[in-house]
Amino acid sequence: MTQTTLEKAQELNLDPMVYGTFAEIGAGQETTNHFFRASGTAGMVAKTISAYDMTMSDAIYGQAERYVSAARLSSMIEHEYAILLERLAPKRGENTTFFSFCNTVRARGWQDNGECHGWLGIRFQMKPGDPPSDVVLHVRLLDVRTIDQMEALGVVGVNLIHSVFRHRGHLQKFVESLVDNLVPGRVEVDLLKFTGHGYGFFDNRLCALQLVESGLTDATMFLPSGEVVQPAEALYRHPVLLLRGSFDPVMKVHLKMLEQARDGFVNSLSDTDRVSAIELCEISMHNLLRGRGVDPVDFLDRADALQSLGKTVLLSRCAEFHRIAAFLHRYTNKPVGIILSIGLLNELFKPKWSEKLAGGLLESFGRLFKEGVTLHVFPWKNRRNGELVTADTFRAPEDSVHLYRHFLANGRIQSIPCEDDFVLSYTGRDVCRMINAKDEDWHKLVPEVAWTMAERHAKLRE
Repeated sequence: MTQTTLEKAQELNLDPMVYGTFAEIGAGQETTNHFFRASGTAGMVAKTISAYDMTMSDAIYGQAERYVSAARLSSMIEHEYAILLERLAPKRGENTTFFSFCNTVRARGWQDNGECHGWLGIRFQMKPGDPPSDVVLHVRLLDVRTIDQMEALGVVGVNLIHSVFRHRGHLQKFVESLVDNLVPGRVEVDLLKFTGHGYGFFDNRLCALQLVESGLTDATMFLPSGEVVQPAEALYRHPVLLLRGSFDPVMKVHLKMLEQARDGFVNSLSDTDRVSAIELCEISMHNLLRGRGVDPVDFLDRADALQSLGKTVLLSRCAEFHRIAAFLHRYTNKPVGIILSIGLLNELFKPKWSEKLAGGLLESFGRLFKEGVTLHVFPWKNRRNGELVTADTFRAPEDSVHLYRHFLANGRIQSIPCEDDFVLSYTGRDVCRMINAKDEDWHKLVPEVAWTMAERHAKLRE
Protein backbone atom coordinates (compact mmCIF):
# COMPACT_ATOMS: atom_id res chain seq x y z
CA MET A 1 0.00 0.00 0.00
CA THR A 2 1.10 3.57 -0.68
CA GLN A 3 2.56 5.25 2.37
CA THR A 4 0.93 8.47 3.50
CA THR A 5 2.93 11.68 3.25
CA LEU A 6 3.37 11.70 7.04
CA GLU A 7 4.60 8.10 7.00
CA LYS A 8 7.16 8.90 4.31
CA ALA A 9 8.41 11.90 6.30
CA GLN A 10 8.66 9.89 9.50
CA GLU A 11 10.48 7.04 7.80
CA LEU A 12 13.14 9.45 6.55
CA ASN A 13 13.31 11.24 9.90
CA LEU A 14 14.19 7.92 11.53
CA ASP A 15 16.81 6.92 8.95
CA PRO A 16 20.17 7.58 10.68
CA MET A 17 22.04 7.94 7.37
CA VAL A 18 19.85 10.66 5.79
CA TYR A 19 20.57 14.21 6.94
CA GLY A 20 20.32 17.56 5.23
CA THR A 21 18.98 21.07 4.70
CA PHE A 22 15.89 22.70 3.24
CA ALA A 23 15.66 26.03 1.42
CA GLU A 24 12.23 27.12 0.15
CA ILE A 25 11.55 30.53 -1.39
CA GLY A 26 8.47 32.17 -2.84
CA ALA A 27 5.36 30.12 -2.16
CA GLY A 28 7.29 26.90 -1.57
CA GLN A 29 7.04 26.78 2.21
CA GLU A 30 5.32 23.46 2.75
CA THR A 31 7.77 20.57 2.31
CA THR A 32 9.71 21.03 5.54
CA ASN A 33 6.45 21.34 7.44
CA HIS A 34 5.69 17.66 6.88
CA PHE A 35 8.99 16.60 8.42
CA PHE A 36 8.40 18.83 11.47
CA ARG A 37 4.93 17.36 11.95
CA ALA A 38 6.34 13.81 11.95
CA SER A 39 8.30 12.57 14.94
CA GLY A 40 12.09 12.30 14.94
CA THR A 41 12.73 15.53 13.00
CA ALA A 42 16.14 16.10 14.60
CA GLY A 43 17.41 12.95 12.93
CA MET A 44 16.71 14.32 9.44
CA VAL A 45 16.70 18.14 9.40
CA ALA A 46 19.94 20.06 9.89
CA LYS A 47 18.59 23.47 8.83
CA THR A 48 15.63 25.12 7.14
CA ILE A 49 15.54 28.56 5.53
CA SER A 50 12.87 30.61 3.79
CA ALA A 51 14.02 33.75 1.98
CA TYR A 52 10.66 35.19 0.95
CA ASP A 53 11.78 38.78 0.30
CA MET A 54 13.57 39.24 -3.04
CA THR A 55 16.30 41.43 -1.56
CA MET A 56 17.01 38.84 1.12
CA SER A 57 17.01 36.10 -1.51
CA ASP A 58 19.47 38.02 -3.69
CA ALA A 59 21.75 38.61 -0.71
CA ILE A 60 22.01 34.87 -0.16
CA TYR A 61 21.90 33.42 -3.68
CA GLY A 62 22.91 36.32 -5.94
CA GLN A 63 20.95 38.42 -8.43
CA ALA A 64 18.35 36.67 -10.59
CA GLU A 65 16.47 37.70 -13.71
CA ARG A 66 13.60 35.42 -12.69
CA TYR A 67 13.02 34.08 -9.21
CA VAL A 68 10.95 31.06 -10.23
CA SER A 69 13.35 29.47 -12.70
CA ALA A 70 15.79 26.62 -13.18
CA ALA A 71 18.67 29.08 -12.86
CA ARG A 72 17.51 30.31 -9.45
CA LEU A 73 17.01 26.74 -8.24
CA SER A 74 20.54 25.85 -9.36
CA SER A 75 22.10 28.74 -7.43
CA MET A 76 20.15 27.73 -4.33
CA ILE A 77 21.29 24.13 -4.50
CA GLU A 78 24.93 25.12 -5.07
CA HIS A 79 24.93 27.50 -2.10
CA GLU A 80 23.09 25.30 0.39
CA TYR A 81 24.95 22.08 -0.38
CA ALA A 82 28.37 23.75 -0.17
CA ILE A 83 27.56 25.13 3.29
CA LEU A 84 26.19 21.77 4.42
CA LEU A 85 29.39 19.91 3.53
CA GLU A 86 31.64 22.65 4.88
CA ARG A 87 29.98 22.62 8.29
CA LEU A 88 28.98 19.00 8.81
CA ALA A 89 31.16 16.72 6.63
CA PRO A 90 34.18 16.84 9.01
CA LYS A 91 31.96 15.80 11.93
CA ARG A 92 29.72 13.12 10.44
CA GLY A 93 30.64 12.67 6.77
CA GLU A 94 31.80 9.06 7.17
CA ASN A 95 28.36 7.70 8.07
CA THR A 96 25.90 10.20 6.57
CA THR A 97 24.39 10.66 3.12
CA PHE A 98 23.92 14.41 2.96
CA PHE A 99 21.29 16.23 0.92
CA SER A 100 20.06 19.75 0.21
CA PHE A 101 16.46 20.14 -0.94
CA CYS A 102 15.44 23.46 -2.54
CA ASN A 103 12.43 24.90 -4.29
CA THR A 104 11.25 28.20 -5.74
CA VAL A 105 7.55 28.49 -6.44
CA ARG A 106 4.86 30.84 -7.70
CA ALA A 107 1.44 30.00 -6.26
CA ARG A 108 -1.85 31.84 -6.70
CA GLY A 109 -1.53 35.42 -5.44
CA TRP A 110 -4.02 38.11 -4.53
CA GLN A 111 -6.22 38.80 -7.57
CA ASP A 112 -3.77 36.76 -9.65
CA ASN A 113 -4.67 34.48 -12.56
CA GLY A 114 -1.16 33.79 -13.88
CA GLU A 115 0.56 30.44 -14.33
CA CYS A 116 1.24 28.74 -10.99
CA HIS A 117 4.31 26.56 -11.02
CA GLY A 118 7.56 25.73 -9.31
CA TRP A 119 11.05 24.26 -9.61
CA LEU A 120 12.07 21.62 -7.07
CA GLY A 121 15.48 20.00 -6.77
CA ILE A 122 17.64 17.95 -4.47
CA ARG A 123 21.40 17.41 -4.37
CA PHE A 124 22.32 14.26 -2.50
CA GLN A 125 24.90 11.55 -1.92
CA MET A 126 24.17 7.96 -2.89
CA LYS A 127 26.39 6.80 -0.04
CA PRO A 128 28.60 8.59 2.51
CA GLY A 129 31.49 10.45 0.90
CA ASP A 130 30.13 10.20 -2.66
CA PRO A 131 30.27 13.12 -5.10
CA PRO A 132 26.85 14.81 -5.40
CA SER A 133 23.95 13.72 -7.60
CA ASP A 134 21.09 16.02 -8.63
CA VAL A 135 17.41 15.52 -9.38
CA VAL A 136 15.39 18.49 -10.67
CA LEU A 137 11.74 18.69 -11.63
CA HIS A 138 9.25 21.32 -12.76
CA VAL A 139 5.67 21.18 -11.50
CA ARG A 140 2.51 23.01 -12.58
CA LEU A 141 0.04 23.69 -9.77
CA LEU A 142 -3.49 23.19 -11.08
CA ASP A 143 -5.64 23.80 -7.98
CA VAL A 144 -7.63 27.04 -7.92
CA ARG A 145 -7.08 27.95 -4.26
CA THR A 146 -3.66 28.97 -2.97
CA ILE A 147 -3.96 26.81 0.13
CA ASP A 148 -4.63 23.74 -2.02
CA GLN A 149 -1.63 24.53 -4.24
CA MET A 150 0.59 24.84 -1.19
CA GLU A 151 -0.64 21.52 0.17
CA ALA A 152 -0.03 19.77 -3.15
CA LEU A 153 3.44 21.26 -3.40
CA GLY A 154 4.40 19.99 0.04
CA VAL A 155 3.27 16.48 -0.88
CA VAL A 156 5.30 16.52 -4.11
CA GLY A 157 8.35 17.75 -2.18
CA VAL A 158 8.16 14.90 0.34
CA ASN A 159 7.57 12.41 -2.47
CA LEU A 160 10.64 13.67 -4.34
CA ILE A 161 12.94 13.33 -1.32
CA HIS A 162 11.53 9.91 -0.45
CA SER A 163 11.88 8.66 -4.05
CA VAL A 164 15.50 9.85 -4.21
CA PHE A 165 16.42 7.67 -1.25
CA ARG A 166 14.04 4.75 -1.88
CA HIS A 167 13.24 4.45 -5.61
CA ARG A 168 16.12 5.93 -7.60
CA GLY A 169 16.94 2.52 -9.11
CA HIS A 170 13.50 2.15 -10.71
CA LEU A 171 12.44 4.97 -13.04
CA GLN A 172 8.74 4.10 -13.34
CA LYS A 173 8.37 3.70 -9.59
CA PHE A 174 10.26 6.95 -9.03
CA VAL A 175 8.07 8.91 -11.45
CA GLU A 176 4.74 7.55 -10.32
CA SER A 177 5.65 8.03 -6.65
CA LEU A 178 5.99 11.76 -7.25
CA VAL A 179 2.20 12.12 -7.19
CA ASP A 180 1.46 9.67 -4.36
CA ASN A 181 -1.40 10.90 -2.15
CA LEU A 182 -2.62 13.39 -4.76
CA VAL A 183 -5.75 12.88 -6.83
CA PRO A 184 -5.28 13.31 -10.61
CA GLY A 185 -5.58 16.86 -11.88
CA ARG A 186 -3.93 18.68 -8.99
CA VAL A 187 -0.39 18.86 -10.37
CA GLU A 188 1.46 18.26 -13.61
CA VAL A 189 5.15 17.31 -13.70
CA ASP A 190 6.47 18.24 -17.15
CA LEU A 191 10.23 17.99 -16.58
CA LEU A 192 12.47 15.59 -14.65
CA LYS A 193 16.27 15.42 -14.87
CA PHE A 194 18.95 13.27 -13.25
CA THR A 195 22.53 14.55 -13.37
CA GLY A 196 25.82 14.23 -11.52
CA HIS A 197 27.44 11.20 -9.88
CA GLY A 198 25.94 7.94 -11.09
CA TYR A 199 24.06 9.56 -14.00
CA GLY A 200 26.88 10.31 -16.42
CA PHE A 201 25.43 7.90 -19.00
CA PHE A 202 21.77 8.26 -18.08
CA ASP A 203 19.49 9.46 -20.88
CA ASN A 204 17.00 11.99 -19.49
CA ARG A 205 14.80 11.51 -22.54
CA LEU A 206 13.68 8.32 -20.81
CA CYS A 207 12.43 10.51 -17.96
CA ALA A 208 10.46 12.51 -20.52
CA LEU A 209 8.98 9.31 -21.92
CA GLN A 210 8.05 8.01 -18.46
CA LEU A 211 6.37 11.27 -17.42
CA VAL A 212 4.12 11.11 -20.48
CA GLU A 213 3.53 7.36 -20.27
CA SER A 214 2.59 7.57 -16.59
CA GLY A 215 0.21 10.46 -17.22
CA LEU A 216 2.04 13.13 -15.20
CA THR A 217 2.07 15.46 -18.22
CA ASP A 218 0.49 15.69 -21.67
CA ALA A 219 3.75 16.44 -23.44
CA THR A 220 7.44 17.07 -22.95
CA MET A 221 10.19 18.18 -25.29
CA PHE A 222 13.93 18.07 -25.92
CA LEU A 223 16.37 19.94 -28.11
CA PRO A 224 18.55 18.56 -30.93
CA SER A 225 21.35 18.26 -28.34
CA GLY A 226 19.20 15.82 -26.37
CA GLU A 227 18.64 18.27 -23.52
CA VAL A 228 15.21 17.95 -21.95
CA VAL A 229 13.55 21.38 -21.66
CA GLN A 230 10.46 22.74 -19.96
CA PRO A 231 7.90 23.60 -22.68
CA ALA A 232 6.90 26.96 -21.21
CA GLU A 233 10.48 28.22 -21.26
CA ALA A 234 11.20 26.87 -24.75
CA LEU A 235 7.99 28.00 -26.48
CA TYR A 236 7.14 31.28 -24.74
CA ARG A 237 6.17 33.89 -27.36
CA HIS A 238 7.53 31.83 -30.26
CA PRO A 239 5.53 30.94 -33.38
CA VAL A 240 5.41 27.15 -33.68
CA LEU A 241 5.35 24.91 -36.75
CA LEU A 242 4.57 21.34 -35.72
CA LEU A 243 4.94 18.21 -37.84
CA ARG A 244 2.78 15.29 -36.73
CA GLY A 245 3.89 11.84 -37.80
CA SER A 246 4.92 8.37 -36.72
CA PHE A 247 8.52 8.81 -37.99
CA ASP A 248 8.75 5.04 -38.33
CA PRO A 249 11.15 5.42 -39.98
CA VAL A 250 12.22 9.05 -40.35
CA MET A 251 12.01 9.74 -44.10
CA LYS A 252 13.08 12.39 -46.57
CA VAL A 253 9.43 13.19 -47.10
CA HIS A 254 9.29 14.47 -43.52
CA LEU A 255 12.10 16.91 -44.27
CA LYS A 256 10.37 17.95 -47.47
CA MET A 257 7.12 18.56 -45.56
CA LEU A 258 8.88 20.83 -43.08
CA GLU A 259 10.75 22.69 -45.81
CA GLN A 260 7.68 23.33 -47.95
CA ALA A 261 5.38 24.22 -45.04
CA ARG A 262 7.98 26.56 -43.55
CA ASP A 263 7.94 28.76 -46.62
CA GLY A 264 4.19 29.31 -46.45
CA PHE A 265 4.03 29.61 -42.66
CA VAL A 266 6.73 32.23 -42.16
CA ASN A 267 5.41 34.41 -44.98
CA SER A 268 2.45 35.26 -42.75
CA LEU A 269 4.68 36.31 -39.83
CA SER A 270 6.30 39.60 -38.91
CA ASP A 271 10.06 39.96 -39.43
CA THR A 272 10.69 39.43 -35.71
CA ASP A 273 8.50 36.34 -35.53
CA ARG A 274 10.12 34.81 -38.60
CA VAL A 275 13.45 34.75 -36.78
CA SER A 276 12.01 33.28 -33.59
CA ALA A 277 9.77 30.58 -35.14
CA ILE A 278 10.35 27.08 -33.74
CA GLU A 279 9.93 23.83 -35.64
CA LEU A 280 8.80 20.75 -33.68
CA CYS A 281 8.57 17.11 -34.72
CA GLU A 282 5.93 15.42 -32.58
CA ILE A 283 6.11 11.75 -31.65
CA SER A 284 2.74 10.65 -30.32
CA MET A 285 2.47 7.98 -27.64
CA HIS A 286 -0.12 6.01 -29.59
CA ASN A 287 2.51 5.59 -32.32
CA LEU A 288 4.96 4.07 -29.83
CA LEU A 289 2.75 1.41 -28.33
CA ARG A 290 3.89 -2.16 -28.86
CA GLY A 291 1.66 -4.70 -27.16
CA ARG A 292 0.88 -3.51 -23.65
CA GLY A 293 3.58 -0.90 -23.24
CA VAL A 294 6.02 1.47 -24.84
CA ASP A 295 9.28 0.25 -26.36
CA PRO A 296 11.94 2.71 -25.08
CA VAL A 297 14.46 1.58 -27.71
CA ASP A 298 11.92 2.35 -30.44
CA PHE A 299 11.37 5.80 -28.94
CA LEU A 300 15.09 6.59 -28.67
CA ASP A 301 15.65 5.38 -32.25
CA ARG A 302 13.15 7.85 -33.64
CA ALA A 303 14.32 10.66 -31.37
CA ASP A 304 17.99 10.06 -32.27
CA ALA A 305 17.24 10.20 -36.00
CA LEU A 306 15.24 13.42 -35.71
CA GLN A 307 17.78 15.09 -33.44
CA SER A 308 20.63 14.09 -35.75
CA LEU A 309 18.82 16.11 -38.39
CA GLY A 310 18.75 19.13 -36.07
CA LYS A 311 15.10 18.80 -35.05
CA THR A 312 13.48 19.62 -31.71
CA VAL A 313 11.27 16.74 -30.59
CA LEU A 314 7.94 16.92 -28.80
CA LEU A 315 6.66 13.74 -27.16
CA SER A 316 2.94 13.85 -26.43
CA ARG A 317 -0.09 11.80 -25.55
CA CYS A 318 -2.41 14.26 -27.32
CA ALA A 319 -3.85 12.08 -30.06
CA GLU A 320 -6.61 14.59 -30.83
CA PHE A 321 -5.52 17.59 -32.88
CA HIS A 322 -7.47 20.05 -30.73
CA ARG A 323 -5.61 18.81 -27.63
CA ILE A 324 -2.13 19.34 -29.11
CA ALA A 325 -3.23 22.79 -30.31
CA ALA A 326 -4.45 23.67 -26.81
CA PHE A 327 -1.16 22.46 -25.33
CA LEU A 328 0.88 24.70 -27.63
CA HIS A 329 -1.32 27.74 -27.03
CA ARG A 330 -0.89 27.30 -23.29
CA TYR A 331 2.69 28.46 -23.77
CA THR A 332 2.63 30.82 -26.74
CA ASN A 333 0.32 33.54 -28.01
CA LYS A 334 1.96 33.47 -31.43
CA PRO A 335 0.70 31.67 -34.56
CA VAL A 336 0.72 27.86 -34.60
CA GLY A 337 0.84 25.78 -37.78
CA ILE A 338 0.40 22.01 -37.88
CA ILE A 339 1.78 19.97 -40.78
CA LEU A 340 0.00 16.77 -41.68
CA SER A 341 -0.39 14.25 -44.46
CA ILE A 342 -3.49 13.54 -46.52
CA GLY A 343 -3.93 10.40 -44.44
CA LEU A 344 -4.04 12.38 -41.18
CA LEU A 345 -6.36 14.95 -42.74
CA ASN A 346 -8.77 12.13 -43.48
CA GLU A 347 -8.47 10.96 -39.85
CA LEU A 348 -9.69 14.34 -38.59
CA PHE A 349 -13.17 13.60 -39.88
CA LYS A 350 -13.53 10.23 -38.18
CA PRO A 351 -16.03 10.16 -35.27
CA LYS A 352 -13.60 8.49 -32.83
CA TRP A 353 -11.66 11.75 -32.36
CA SER A 354 -14.73 13.73 -31.28
CA GLU A 355 -16.97 11.12 -29.66
CA LYS A 356 -16.15 12.43 -26.14
CA LEU A 357 -17.14 15.99 -27.06
CA ALA A 358 -20.74 17.11 -26.61
CA GLY A 359 -20.57 19.09 -29.85
CA GLY A 360 -19.03 16.24 -31.83
CA LEU A 361 -17.11 17.07 -34.98
CA LEU A 362 -18.05 20.76 -34.93
CA GLU A 363 -16.72 21.18 -31.40
CA SER A 364 -13.54 19.32 -32.31
CA PHE A 365 -12.80 21.70 -35.20
CA GLY A 366 -13.96 24.69 -33.16
CA ARG A 367 -11.41 23.91 -30.46
CA LEU A 368 -8.71 23.24 -33.02
CA PHE A 369 -9.15 26.53 -34.88
CA LYS A 370 -10.14 28.67 -31.87
CA GLU A 371 -6.76 30.39 -31.50
CA GLY A 372 -6.02 30.75 -35.20
CA VAL A 373 -4.26 27.45 -35.86
CA THR A 374 -3.57 26.65 -39.51
CA LEU A 375 -3.25 23.16 -41.01
CA HIS A 376 -0.63 22.69 -43.74
CA VAL A 377 -1.46 19.60 -45.77
CA PHE A 378 1.16 17.72 -47.77
CA PRO A 379 -0.02 15.96 -50.95
CA TRP A 380 0.00 12.24 -51.67
CA LYS A 381 0.42 10.45 -54.99
CA ASN A 382 -1.17 7.12 -55.81
CA ARG A 383 1.53 4.96 -57.42
CA ARG A 384 -1.04 2.75 -59.09
CA ASN A 385 -3.01 5.32 -61.08
CA GLY A 386 -0.83 8.44 -60.75
CA GLU A 387 -3.58 10.45 -59.01
CA LEU A 388 -2.24 13.39 -57.00
CA VAL A 389 -4.32 14.21 -53.92
CA THR A 390 -3.81 17.68 -52.43
CA ALA A 391 -5.71 19.69 -49.81
CA ASP A 392 -7.55 21.34 -52.72
CA THR A 393 -8.63 18.05 -54.34
CA PHE A 394 -9.19 16.09 -51.12
CA ARG A 395 -12.70 14.64 -50.91
CA ALA A 396 -14.09 15.18 -47.43
CA PRO A 397 -16.88 12.89 -46.13
CA GLU A 398 -20.25 13.70 -47.69
CA ASP A 399 -21.67 15.30 -44.55
CA SER A 400 -18.60 17.55 -44.11
CA VAL A 401 -17.97 18.80 -47.67
CA HIS A 402 -19.26 22.33 -47.04
CA LEU A 403 -17.47 22.54 -43.69
CA TYR A 404 -14.20 21.55 -45.33
CA ARG A 405 -14.63 24.05 -48.15
CA HIS A 406 -15.22 26.75 -45.51
CA PHE A 407 -11.86 25.94 -43.89
CA LEU A 408 -10.11 26.03 -47.25
CA ALA A 409 -11.69 29.33 -48.30
CA ASN A 410 -10.70 31.00 -45.02
CA GLY A 411 -7.11 29.77 -45.03
CA ARG A 412 -7.47 27.48 -42.02
CA ILE A 413 -6.41 24.56 -44.19
CA GLN A 414 -3.64 25.23 -46.69
CA SER A 415 -2.11 23.04 -49.39
CA ILE A 416 1.66 22.43 -49.41
CA PRO A 417 3.12 22.07 -52.91
CA CYS A 418 5.55 19.27 -53.74
CA GLU A 419 6.92 18.26 -57.13
CA ASP A 420 9.06 15.29 -56.04
CA ASP A 421 6.93 12.36 -57.21
CA PHE A 422 9.31 9.76 -55.81
CA VAL A 423 9.12 10.81 -52.14
CA LEU A 424 5.38 11.45 -52.46
CA SER A 425 4.64 7.91 -53.56
CA TYR A 426 6.02 5.92 -50.61
CA THR A 427 5.11 5.52 -46.95
CA GLY A 428 7.02 4.18 -43.96
CA ARG A 429 5.39 0.78 -44.45
CA ASP A 430 6.60 0.75 -48.04
CA VAL A 431 10.16 1.40 -46.81
CA CYS A 432 9.96 -1.54 -44.39
CA ARG A 433 8.71 -3.82 -47.16
CA MET A 434 11.49 -2.66 -49.49
CA ILE A 435 14.15 -3.32 -46.83
CA ASN A 436 12.85 -6.82 -46.17
CA ALA A 437 12.65 -7.45 -49.93
CA LYS A 438 16.31 -6.33 -50.36
CA ASP A 439 15.20 -3.45 -52.60
CA GLU A 440 18.05 -0.93 -52.29
CA ASP A 441 15.90 1.93 -53.55
CA TRP A 442 14.74 2.46 -49.98
CA HIS A 443 18.00 4.35 -49.36
CA LYS A 444 16.68 7.11 -51.63
CA LEU A 445 13.71 7.61 -49.31
CA VAL A 446 15.47 7.72 -45.93
CA PRO A 447 18.18 10.15 -44.68
CA GLU A 448 21.45 8.33 -44.07
CA VAL A 449 21.38 9.08 -40.33
CA ALA A 450 18.17 7.02 -40.10
CA TRP A 451 19.28 3.98 -42.11
CA THR A 452 20.22 1.86 -39.09
CA MET A 453 16.95 2.68 -37.36
CA ALA A 454 14.93 1.86 -40.50
CA GLU A 455 16.63 -1.53 -40.92
CA ARG A 456 16.08 -2.47 -37.28
CA HIS A 457 12.40 -1.53 -37.37
CA ALA A 458 11.88 -3.37 -40.66
CA LYS A 459 13.21 -6.58 -39.09
CA LEU A 460 10.80 -6.18 -36.15
CA ARG A 461 7.91 -6.07 -38.63
CA GLU A 462 8.89 -9.22 -40.49
